[in-house]
Amino acid sequence: MPLKKLLLKPGVNRENTRYTTEGGWYECDNIRFRQGTPEKIGGWTRISEATFLGIARSLWNWITLGSQNLIGIGTHLKFYIENGGGYNDITPLRATTSAGDVTFAASADQLNGAIDADDTTITIDDTTGFPTSGKLIIDSEVIDYSAISSNTFTGCTRGASYLVSGTSTSTTAAVHSDNAAVNCFTIVVTDSSHGAIANDFVTFSGAAALSGNITAAMLNQEYQVVNVQDANKYTITAKSFNSDTITDALYTNIAASSSDSGNGGASVVGAYQINTGASSANPLVGWGASGWGSGAWGQGTSDTESLRIWTQQNFGEDLVFGHRDGSIFYWDASGTLTTRAVLLSSKAGASDVPTIQNSILVSDISRFVFCFGANVLGSATKDPMLIRWSDQEDATNWTPAATNQAGSLRLSRGTEIVAASQARQEVLVWTDSSLYSLQYVGAGSGVWTATLVGEQTSITSQNSVAYANGVSYWMGKDKFYQYDGRTQPLPCDLRKHVFTDFNPLQYNQVFGGSNEAFHEVWWFYCSSGASSIDKYVVYNYLEDIWYYGSMARTAWLDSGLRAYPLASTYNSLLVDHENGIDDNETSTAVAISAYITSSEFDLDDGHQFMLMSRVLPDVSFEGSTADSPVINMTFYPLNASGSGYNSPASESGVNTGTVTRSATSPVEVYTSQIHTRVRGRQMAMKIESSTTGVQWQLGAPRVDLRADGRR
Repeated sequence: MPLKKLLLKPGVNRENTRYTTEGGWYECDNIRFRQGTPEKIGGWTRISEATFLGIARSLWNWITLGSQNLIGIGTHLKFYIENGGGYNDITPLRATTSAGDVTFAASADQLNGAIDADDTTITIDDTTGFPTSGKLIIDSEVIDYSAISSNTFTGCTRGASYLVSGTSTSTTAAVHSDNAAVNCFTIVVTDSSHGAIANDFVTFSGAAALSGNITAAMLNQEYQVVNVQDANKYTITAKSFNSDTITDALYTNIAASSSDSGNGGASVVGAYQINTGASSANPLVGWGASGWGSGAWGQGTSDTESLRIWTQQNFGEDLVFGHRDGSIFYWDASGTLTTRAVLLSSKAGASDVPTIQNSILVSDISRFVFCFGANVLGSATKDPMLIRWSDQEDATNWTPAATNQAGSLRLSRGTEIVAASQARQEVLVWTDSSLYSLQYVGAGSGVWTATLVGEQTSITSQNSVAYANGVSYWMGKDKFYQYDGRTQPLPCDLRKHVFTDFNPLQYNQVFGGSNEAFHEVWWFYCSSGASSIDKYVVYNYLEDIWYYGSMARTAWLDSGLRAYPLASTYNSLLVDHENGIDDNETSTAVAISAYITSSEFDLDDGHQFMLMSRVLPDVSFEGSTADSPVINMTFYPLNASGSGYNSPASESGVNTGTVTRSATSPVEVYTSQIHTRVRGRQMAMKIESSTTGVQWQLGAPRVDLRADGRR
């Protein structure tokens, strides 16, 4: 029988059954298509060993007048400027106390009776001054407790861990004798109306030693709030002096002793950074979950705590940024990289700067600063459909007047503005149901006008829009869309696959971005039941095809001003994509597992069984670094469509015919043949790799097939 060439249609199609999509591909992970044939995607490499705090949801790249290539990074905890692989904390401050407003209290005591290793309550002589929850140390054992009842710590977790040189160090539950010293890692900070929430950051200065283990150097540094006791008190976990305030990679938890009876003195100053945000959308249920007055009287309600999302853009060489439902901040690039950003409203000459917004944009050519979902002029009330803009070339002047071009307009279709993006000669604005085009018409004509260009659309998040090849693409809540002058759904061969495996509670985490070197648009999202991003889907607009996979990326930035596309990980790192062929997020390369599986194929519509006896693989290993790169080629036989793979067994007595091919040169790959015996009415082919140093591209394998009877 003549050889049969398996040249399958590019792209992956999951809209129907494997047999219906005959002649194509059905499953994949970590592959892409280039000129119609599948290949393993490129690898990624961390840009430096440094890390930042929090989960990044926004990346922005620009170059200053001094030729500094900078990246703004907004996380749920902080805001950074990256330069040369270092992360500079420029998180704005919300408040700075007067000297003496802040005091410290550290407590220590002794056991009132011996305890066994399995005791979950611990009694001491006097719990006065101890926080309501915290971390104790007795001898060498660390103990976490959740509450205090009289002089007894309750809800104790024995043999807890603590940090030593930045590494979590475990301890062992043990027996402790009566009168053993009970010291506490937790310090209570008193500051009237402090306004802090758990996980906030505060930097202390001017503090004196507490006279025991807690020195002045230990107090006078940045701390993260552990627990808020009330409006006037919160707790921190004492730590040794650490010069690395970005990652806390060096610090060790320190327990107060009975000598730590001081309060830090009368010169303590606390500098509070803006309140931190949530790392994911958290469903809230019960009394007080929603706003006041929502729900029926006496009934609990449900709501969702929004994750922290930043928007940012450069204004000249400076940076304008803000997070959803927050103020607008300004960072002056003429200062040092460690200079903190300030409120835009605090800049000289600032006038009527919005105090709240959903997102920010700076128009490319005309240089207006926009706020979407802003407060009404002269009011603190947020209007989720209101757009406000500053005077042209002036980020600080937001007061409309005959002598400037500051202004506002309100959109009518929808309930809130979700996203905004700069497109070609227009600014696109998405509400939760419509798409508008903003165009500059000049002074005396309203300055900016809004035209409705799309109705009955949806959008998942303010980061789901990607602009590539002159077209805006975005992910809706049940389909994909594109805008190229007109709004239309984007046909998708993976629509059912994506949207039936999607967590709607985490819509806001969706992040879209272009990878123009490969003519791709990527969307990262949370699969059903997942609270963090674990999946992606790709549209190749050059070949008009789709593919998908598993990957955890929280933000994406195309190459543009840098050599490679940039992405953030849950390990608080930035990685260069398409750099290398392995996962180099750490110092040790890890293989990127990649595979693609075809739809079913047959002879004469499956009228007869077929026997495969020979395979001529057409695989290129160009770009591999391994001495002997390897892929696996597997053929799965089926008795009938839908019967499941591997039934019946092949004639060789095994369930599958598997070909493992090693090659040291492309010539050997192209000229080799593999003998096998696989029998079935239909078959599917799978190509996969799972070792380091392997890069591959599949061409058109040929197989030796012959009809083999009806049974």
